Amino acid sequence: MLSTKMHEALNAQINAEYYSSYLYLSMAAHCQALNLTGFANWLRVQADEELIHALKFYDFILERGGRVTLGPIEAPASEWESPLAIFEATLAHEQYVTDRINKLVDLAIAESDHATNSFLQWFVNEQVEEEASAEAVLQKLKLVAGAPGGLFMLDQEMAQRPAAAAPAKAT
Repeated sequence: MLSTKMHEALNAQINAEYYSSYLYLSMAAHCQALNLTGFANWLRVQADEELIHALKFYDFILERGGRVTLGPIEAPASEWESPLAIFEATLAHEQYVTDRINKLVDLAIAESDHATNSFLQWFVNEQVEEEASAEAVLQKLKLVAGAPGGLFMLDQEMAQRPAAAAPAKAT
């Protein structure tokens, strides 16, 4: 059974995950409008992954006997100066999410909620991967700054990111 504090914090994380999906979908739409279809693909896959994360929290709350309460999702920005600015924002956002996950772990430890702490370890590891992935794209964009051919090649590379695996359905 979840404590009231943990229950509220996990529901808030569902909202944060849905916001992340909205943010990346907005970034994908911006790139698509610029005909940067590879970047749009990378960001669309990222948006889909965030939906999967939200559903993991959703299912966990229900498995622990909690009630899922969905709140309004804040509208994300819709314009960015450049692909570089998008990936600077992406890395900053992933660092923010990492901080949120770390605070959830801290709360689980403080409340001796071992089941939630165990559940959250997947997200701790996922955030290492998420930050590294965003950082890698950001560094490549910095390397090709001012070189349209480099941006074109990087866009082609971003198009190769495979789709996120669909979440398992609740049984």
